Amino acid sequence: MAVVLASVTAFHAFTFRVNPDELGIVLRFGKPVRQEPPGLHFRLPYPIDEVYLPKVTRQNIVGMGVRGFGSGVTDVREGSAMLTGDENIIDVSFAVFWRIQEPVRYLFNVQNPEITVRDVAESVLRDVVGQSEIRPLLTRARQRTEETAQKLMQDVLDRYGTGIRVDQVRLLRVDPPAQIIDAFRDVQAAATDRQRMQNEAEAYSNRVVPEARGDAERILQGAIAYRAQSVAEANGQAARFLKIYEEYSKAPEVTRKRMYLETMERIMSDTDKIIIGGKFGQGIVPVLGLGRGQTKSP
Repeated sequence: MAVVLASVTAFHAFTFRVNPDELGIVLRFGKPVRQEPPGLHFRLPYPIDEVYLPKVTRQNIVGMGVRGFGSGVTDVREGSAMLTGDENIIDVSFAVFWRIQEPVRYLFNVQNPEITVRDVAESVLRDVVGQSEIRPLLTRARQRTEETAQKLMQDVLDRYGTGIRVDQVRLLRVDPPAQIIDAFRDVQAAATDRQRMQNEAEAYSNRVVPEARGDAERILQGAIAYRAQSVAEANGQAARFLKIYEEYSKAPEVTRKRMYLETMERIMSDTDKIIIGGKFGQGIVPVLGLGRGQTKSP
């Protein structure tokens, strides 16, 4: 029995087991010498060899503004207030999902990994929120904020040599402080109304301005057509006058007589009584009733 117990004790002293979610880090006199995958492995007894078993496949979670995760999340607002770039205060709670990427650095470069990850995440998020306005943070910029924070966190952790990889940064709650949330909602409603009225004004402008421009163009085209017509008529009258003047210069007497006859023709065409005197009629002559087709004598 003593031999069996001694054998079992020796077996445990010279072997160690690595579970499926772990990686075995073997130190010899305090210096890392090898890494062992899951399974049973040989080692020298302590204090020659020392074994660490970090859980390299497990995803870890740290957060701020909440206590617990899954179905047991508790809202904790203490320390979650942040100042935005447009000088508003918001309550932010977040969760960081991370895992071990380089076990040796993780074991020996960081004293308390969870606190380190949480502090880095808080610092990065305060910086990102401090450079953003409140409206995008509450609406469309949420995903972009998460991606930016994850990248900056990874840069800081790599610079510290932590051996940690950030899988995701998730914003759980981004709200105005509870003390002013009613007033904030009123402000948001007013901003929404303002945007709606601006959109309506732009729609009205987009409808009225083209109509006014069309009317202006129509009036302008009418004026251009009237100008062209007036100029053409004036040019025609000027050309007619020049033609008459040309004929007049050739035979003034004939032209005067023709103009006289044409003028009298236009005047007399609308009257039914004609009185002719002077040398043509040698005094008053019979009045012709041209309109009635008969002659009257005085």
